[in-house]
Amino acid sequence: MAKTKKVTVTIPEDLLDEIRGEAAERGLSAYVAEALRFKRDRDRLRELSDWLQEEHGPLSEDERTAAFEELDDLDTEHEHRRTAGKHDAGEAA
Repeated sequence: MAKTKKVTVTIPEDLLDEIRGEAAERGLSAYVAEALRFKRDRDRLRELSDWLQEEHGPLSEDERTAAFEELDDLDTEHEHRRTAGKHDAGEAA
């Protein structure tokens, strides 16, 4: 298990209320950690995309559309696996 460190953050109250409902089973800390990892990964992808466009020129609209469709497919698959894991927790992979 990764080391953890307790920190204090300020979150708008209405957002916190929403998150608590969604994060109830996993816990708020796990939910926030997952959200931060997701944001970090997206930032890294954007950085890579920017670098590739500097090196090879901008994407065409067709390339951009295809890339976003692939990301949507990956997000859907990730969500499917995450929710399936909750139901199959006792089964071997």
